[in-house]
Amino acid sequence: MRDQDFFWEGVRQGKLLFQKCAACGTLRQPPGPMCPHCQSLAWEPLEAAGRGTVAAWIVSKHPSQPDDNPRLVALIALEEGLRMISNLREVEEADVRLDMPVEVFFAEIGGAVLPQFRPAARV
Repeated sequence: MRDQDFFWEGVRQGKLLFQKCAACGTLRQPPGPMCPHCQSLAWEPLEAAGRGTVAAWIVSKHPSQPDDNPRLVALIALEEGLRMISNLREVEEADVRLDMPVEVFFAEIGGAVLPQFRPAARV
């Protein structure tokens, strides 16, 4: 079993999972075999709320295979204190802002289900 298998199984189930050290409680993403804080090998999965904010973003333009639409790649600061890179969708490039609230959703892209983010629904 690879360190990240639980993450991808969670994605297939519509869940955003991270590792939580069973010894010290440190959260980690990307997955790894050992806690970077206390070096424990024991961990448990933690389901993230899937909400966060945009910490940074770029417009990705492939030089030899242009995308149909510009692809927005963002660093998402999750509520749990972790960060992850994903795509921003359902938003125009001109409307993206730092600290913009976002939420996860899962989409099939090229035959694989991937976590994506979109502007958070207004409540």
